[in-house]
Amino acid sequence: MQFTTIRRGLAAAAILACAPFAAAAQDFTPETPECIAPANPGGGWDFTCRQVGKTLQDLGLIPSTMQVVNLSGGGGGVAFAEVVNKRSDDNDLIVAASSATATRLAQNAFPGNTMDEVRWVGAIGADYGVIAVAADSGIATLPDLMEQIKADPTSISIGGGSAVGGWDHLKVLIAAQRAGVEDVRKVKYIAFAGGGEAVTQLLAGSLQAFTGDLSEAQGFVESGDIKVIALLAPDRLDGDFADLPTAREQGIDAIGANWRGFYAPGNMSDAAYDYWVSRIDTLYDSDEWKTIMASNGLAPLDLQGAEFQAFVTESVQSIQDLSREIGILQ
Repeated sequence: MQFTTIRRGLAAAAILACAPFAAAAQDFTPETPECIAPANPGGGWDFTCRQVGKTLQDLGLIPSTMQVVNLSGGGGGVAFAEVVNKRSDDNDLIVAASSATATRLAQNAFPGNTMDEVRWVGAIGADYGVIAVAADSGIATLPDLMEQIKADPTSISIGGGSAVGGWDHLKVLIAAQRAGVEDVRKVKYIAFAGGGEAVTQLLAGSLQAFTGDLSEAQGFVESGDIKVIALLAPDRLDGDFADLPTAREQGIDAIGANWRGFYAPGNMSDAAYDYWVSRIDTLYDSDEWKTIMASNGLAPLDLQGAEFQAFVTESVQSIQDLSREIGILQ
């Protein structure tokens, strides 16, 4: 299986016509809206909770401020277990999720837990992956990095905000595979609790490269601390990101699109679930959210409710196939 299978699946799902949701059930309103970001501040899950929470409040779609709780550990596993085991009927709660979540579920990395133990609410866009280095690094291009890995895999440490075998790890392995690295399992990857921590270690000199998503890297690019040597998108993006080179244009056909969205507790009431699905649907259609997507490099992915559930199911299966192909799963 080629990684383009995942890309085709994402693209196909992204153009599905979403039927408008009926007005949310009038018998439910959250008393204390809460979003769990399953990582420390500064990463993509934190971005998802905070940007969506603020915009929901700004648009008057929730009755009060969204409380954001950072609950890191296990590549999202600590948060998943918390929701499944302790908060399975919490109607006020949603949890930030992404391709990294699907990856961990696909690889059976949340012991005893499966995707069917939660309810999948909706997507708010797709975030293309990046590979970056410190601004003062002697590595100028993705082929430069891959040639050093080919020459001596132990000389290059690459950090990301997912666990070993997680989505950030998979993205750099896909790039290495496409670049002709014979045994991608020798690529040295170091896992951190979030993308922000990985970039901090990159700037401290403990890493030679960072693998993450554009939303995680954007602030560090704007501050001049890091330089993106590869955007894992099929083509260059527009606007503020037009200068970022793709891996493909450098001769390495690696694509990595990370969807972003939410799940909710598995025993959430239908009224509460319909409420959150309709709120995310309305948010996605707003001009305010389209502006946020554009300014953060998010690509379209408009899926809510049952369609999002089906999309996540497909994603988990595709990632299982990919993980077996590159030796992460047997």
